[in-house]
Amino acid sequence: MNKVELKDRAHDKTKAATAKNVAKAPSKENKKPLEFKLHSGERAVKRAMFNYTVATNYYITKLQKKQEERLQKMIEAEEIRMLRKEMVPKAQLMPFFDRPFLPQRSRRPLTMPKEPSFGNVNSTCWTCVFNNQHYLYHIHHAHA
Repeated sequence: MNKVELKDRAHDKTKAATAKNVAKAPSKENKKPLEFKLHSGERAVKRAMFNYTVATNYYITKLQKKQEERLQKMIEAEEIRMLRKEMVPKAQLMPFFDRPFLPQRSRRPLTMPKEPSFGNVNSTCWTCVFNNQHYLYHIHHAHA
C-alpha cells in the first residue's frame, strides 16, 4: 500500500460519512420557533410603580427634614430672643485710678489639719462589724 491508496481510502470514508449525513437531513421537519412571553410590559409597569414609590418616599423625607430644620431654627430664634430679654446690661463701676487695687493677705489664722480619730466612727463598733456573724453578740454588746 502506498500513500496514494491510503489517501483514496481516507477520502472514500469521508465521502461515505457525508453521504449518510446528507441522506438524514431531508428527514427533519422545519419547526416553527416557540413564542416566548417575556412579560416586559408587566415588568415595566412594576418598575414604574417602584420608581414612583421610591421618589415619593424621598420627597416626603426631604419635606420632613425641611420642616424639622425650620422648627429647629424657630426654637433657636425664640431661645435667643428670651436670652436677650433676660440679659439686661448692668453698668460697671469705674475703677479708682488714683487708688489702684492691691490685694492684701488675709488676716485669718491658717487652718491646721487635725489628727483623724478612729475611736467612734458613725457610732459603729469595729468589733461588731467584724463579728457580724454572731447575732447575739451584736445585740448584747455594749458600745463604749
